[in-house]
Amino acid sequence: MQDDITIRPAVAEDAEIIHAALKTMAVDMGAEAKFVSTVEDVRRHGFGETPAFEVLIAEAGAAFAGLCLSFPSFSTWMGEPGLYVQDLFVADAFRGRRIAERLLRATAQRGRTRGAHYMRLSVDVDNLRAQGLYDRLGIRHSRSEQIHMIKGADFDAFAEGEP
Repeated sequence: MQDDITIRPAVAEDAEIIHAALKTMAVDMGAEAKFVSTVEDVRRHGFGETPAFEVLIAEAGAAFAGLCLSFPSFSTWMGEPGLYVQDLFVADAFRGRRIAERLLRATAQRGRTRGAHYMRLSVDVDNLRAQGLYDRLGIRHSRSEQIHMIKGADFDAFAEGEP
């Protein structure tokens, strides 16, 4: 079979398909209630004057096959810029064609041309399939770090200096 997979940078007109893929991820993880982003959020924050993230889209022929959403990062300890992969998605119909690997490699290559020297990502603790993929690709679990987060009203209160 001819390989018809292409990877390209997303454009603002892709906001709906990006949002739909992200929502599908949330549903598949049983976390649909936590997914509150809108198409307009994707469009505004990903394609404005100073984008907060960028997306690479994989297509099989003309069909959407997957995406990788990332943004710049910096390690003060390493003293080098890097990138953080926030979301990696491959549509069910296109699994088994190494699209996730291709998207990650294309993201790393794109980051490297911009000076990145590392790539970080996090994965849901129950997503053993993704963990296996990352391990096979040499993207190792860091046992020296743990993610902490504050959000919503708690974040607002914290930012205002409230206890």
